[in-house]
Amino acid sequence: MFKHLLVPLDGSHLAEAVLPAAASLAGRLGARVTLLHVLEHGAPETVHGERHLARSEDAQAYLDGVARRLAGQGITAERVVDREQDDVVRTIAARAAAQGADLIVICTHGHGGLRDLLFGSVAQQVLSGGTIPVLLIQPAAAEQPPFACRRVLVPLDGTGASETALPVATAIGRAYGGELLLLHVVPTLMTMPGDRAAAAQLMPTAAAAMLDAEADRAARYLEALRGRVVTGGVSARALVERGEPVQALLAAAAEHHADLVVMATHARSGMAAVWTGSVAARFLPHHPAPVLLVRAPTGE
Repeated sequence: MFKHLLVPLDGSHLAEAVLPAAASLAGRLGARVTLLHVLEHGAPETVHGERHLARSEDAQAYLDGVARRLAGQGITAERVVDREQDDVVRTIAARAAAQGADLIVICTHGHGGLRDLLFGSVAQQVLSGGTIPVLLIQPAAAEQPPFACRRVLVPLDGTGASETALPVATAIGRAYGGELLLLHVVPTLMTMPGDRAAAAQLMPTAAAAMLDAEADRAARYLEALRGRVVTGGVSARALVERGEPVQALLAAAAEHHADLVVMATHARSGMAAVWTGSVAARFLPHHPAPVLLVRAPTGE
């Protein structure tokens, strides 16, 4: 599935939270690793409280040092220092395509606040600039158990777009001998969205029966997908939860101790994601474990 990992680093220890996951994936999948540093135009003197790598020779020396550490784990890494750029995020997406990478492993620095609301997470921005999947590692993940993927949670909504994540999750589950948790969330009367909520208030009994039927359909849908996954040699369970999608997804990830969430996204970010109710954009800031985002096909 993944044969070439691109790992962007800004020179900070915070960004290096991605390295254990990248090394683990490279070892399990037999993938190549390319370490990337993008020289930022007009960069500040420090990044996350550490000296910023503003010169090409400093960046090259830094990447060489990281590559030596990975070599100690049996991982060979190429090193690329990109020329000074104004838009680092788009440069990462372009460089990944140019290098032939099929997965970008990146750390979110968790700034939060208005800027992330307006411009979206780095992962969403990288995805919006290309089609290569992005594995997003939170800084806190550096203090968590080793990247293992024993339980891989896959949110599905019954559409082909959401199922884009399934082959990726299956490949990772197979590589790690892990279990896939296939999740579909059905709303309750209190969490029905938009026009459906208004109709439910007028006819609550009929709406409740409709939601029960929807849950039954979801169970059959997931069971069919589970059968496909198991036939492919990977263990899987089907989970139908009730409630608001983001809250139900967060609760399921915590309850089942998911090591990784693999989800499809249309890569909307910022206000566009807010207005369209993007589950990924609202889920990411509240989930501390790794998330792998797969770009859903356009037009779905």
